[in-house]
Amino acid sequence: MKTLVVALGGNALLQRGEALTAENQYRNIASAVPALARLARSYRLAIVHGNGPQVGLLSLQNLAWKEVEPYPLDVLVAETQGMIGYMLAQSLTAEPQMPPVTTVLTRIVVSEDDPAFMAPEKFIGPVYSPEEQTQLEATYGWHMKRDGKYLRRVVASPEPRQIVESDAIKLLLKEGHVVICSGGGGVPVTGEGLGSEAVIDKDLAAALLAEQIDADGLVILTDADAVYENWGTPDQRAIRQASPDELAPFAKADGSMGPKVTAVSGYVKRRGKPAWIGALSRIEDTLAGKAGTCIRL
Repeated sequence: MKTLVVALGGNALLQRGEALTAENQYRNIASAVPALARLARSYRLAIVHGNGPQVGLLSLQNLAWKEVEPYPLDVLVAETQGMIGYMLAQSLTAEPQMPPVTTVLTRIVVSEDDPAFMAPEKFIGPVYSPEEQTQLEATYGWHMKRDGKYLRRVVASPEPRQIVESDAIKLLLKEGHVVICSGGGGVPVTGEGLGSEAVIDKDLAAALLAEQIDADGLVILTDADAVYENWGTPDQRAIRQASPDELAPFAKADGSMGPKVTAVSGYVKRRGKPAWIGALSRIEDTLAGKAGTCIRL
């Protein structure tokens, strides 16, 4: 049986602008789980999920209690791994004919000298109106950037370098478990094992995971059904198959499709194995080449 790493976009857990409630997250997870369960019957499956809205919520809740110093981001990322991993595991386990499902708290090594620490770019938390920027920055000391027509907090997002628990993940997959791991991009730690104030990009973490466990393929699921040429124009066209070099113009750090293209292209170049970008609702068609975008050498 082949091994597949699937990166689950934040839209599968929470829609943009939706209230950050447990009920809403369970409802969105319920719509994602049947497709993941079908994959789990055909592949050894490792699932990586995002955590942008959730880690931002925990950070806000963290600030509300003034009696103690706020917890750092690495601890909050670990909390989101437990929260989201539990919710996904509960929902997946309820599906018929499911193999065992295990959530692994996952640490990922980053460099203390990564330039991302000097230029925060990773969106976390809820959206705000642009008029709130001055007050939010003054109150919390946050860095804020535009996300479409809204405003969101941004934090450092260093490059993932090594997954500490990769051997444990490989062992669980070999034993037939569906493994939920590297959630929220993994808990960022330095080479000395110290926690780092950052949130790693989950697509880059998924690509690194696919490399370290020698997966047979990498799938990044998003709310867009493919990579498009001339997006937003009358001439837009879905790209069904391309090489990393052909997709290079789309690898822009724009907070949307660019990081996904960067992640899959790096994996394909380094490992020589295929990767896909597509919509969760059409995952089987994407793997069959009937939907989404397949990236090959």
